[in-house]
This record gives sequence, C-alpha cells and structure tokens, in this order.
Amino acid sequence: MIRILSKMNLSEIRSHLGKFRVGIAGAGGLGSNCAIALARSGVGTLVLSDFDIIEESNLTRQYYFTDQVGMLKTIALKENISRVNPDVFVIVHQKELNRTNIAEIFSGCDVIVEAFDSSDMKEMLIETINSKMHGIPLIIGSGVAGWGRNESVRCRKIDDTLYVCGDESSEVSDNSPTMAPRVGIVANMQANIVIEILMKMS
Repeated sequence: MIRILSKMNLSEIRSHLGKFRVGIAGAGGLGSNCAIALARSGVGTLVLSDFDIIEESNLTRQYYFTDQVGMLKTIALKENISRVNPDVFVIVHQKELNRTNIAEIFSGCDVIVEAFDSSDMKEMLIETINSKMHGIPLIIGSGVAGWGRNESVRCRKIDDTLYVCGDESSEVSDNSPTMAPRVGIVANMQANIVIEILMKMS
C-alpha cells in the first residue's frame, strides 16, 4: 500500500524511515556514501554486500578512513554507520553477488541500491531483481566520472521500479577518474530517491 504523507517534522520522518530495510549492492564510492546518508536520515536497517577490502586509493572518494585501510569494506562501513547512528541495524555479507544469491541476500528489503563499478554487474543485478524480486524498487548509478558539469547529473525514472542517477554517459578512465564531488552527488541523489520512495510507503 502506497500513501502520501503530509508534512512531518524530522522526528516523525526518522520514526517512519526506521520501519524499513534498504539493500546496498557494493560498498565503494556510491555505496558507502549512500549508506551514510541513509543512516543519517534514520533508515532502520541497511543490508550491505561487498567482498572487497579498503585500499589507500579508495580514500579519495569512499567513506572510509586511513586507519581502516586493509579492512573489509562491509565491516568498516558498519563501524562508521554505528558512529553516525547507532540505532541503525546493519547486516553485512562478504560475498560477490550473483544471480543465485541476490534474492536471498536482499530478502525483505523495501528498496535496493546498486553501487557497482562494472556495467556487466549492473546489468546482472537489474535482470535478477526484475525476475526474482519483481516489484522491488532499484536505484542504479551510471555516469559519475570526472568533475564539474553539475547540470549533467540527474535522476531519471525508467519505469515503476527502476531509477538511474548520474549523467548516464561519462566513463571512468585515466584521464577521467572518479572523484569525491561527483561520486558524492550521485550517491546522495540515490539516497534521496530511496527516502522519497520510503516516505510514500506505509
């Protein structure tokens, strides 16, 4: 059941968001920043899935710290979320997502956020969610490389359950790396769409 909520104060918003579970596929630049934004907003449960460890090069755009280099991203992100909002329940999976485990890992999630680097992984997640978790909203990130060009970054609703945030064109390269400002913009746009969806749920 979907309902439009009237104006609410921050306490009421956080109380409402606390009822929901959000899955985040990937804990890199988009995933870590989106997770922190959702935690600050009061989402009740976050399900994080990533199998990578933090490298020093990640610190340019991901929500980690120098003393966390070498840690699993999911464990470090859970630690950081607890420092931001200890009331958030965080479930972590140190697994590479595939067509056979996605539905199990994100079971019970009201919304799922895609935060992969690989276009093949993005496509696989979209197809799997559509076939095995039909009706669950999915927010993907596409086109975050480089800097500037704020006007090119947008959120677009593809259909009733699929949204894309980014410029949908800029590809990462040595001359167009991912940098903190644009990654952060897109990650927070993804979080904003999640909140918009959840605020219409009862």
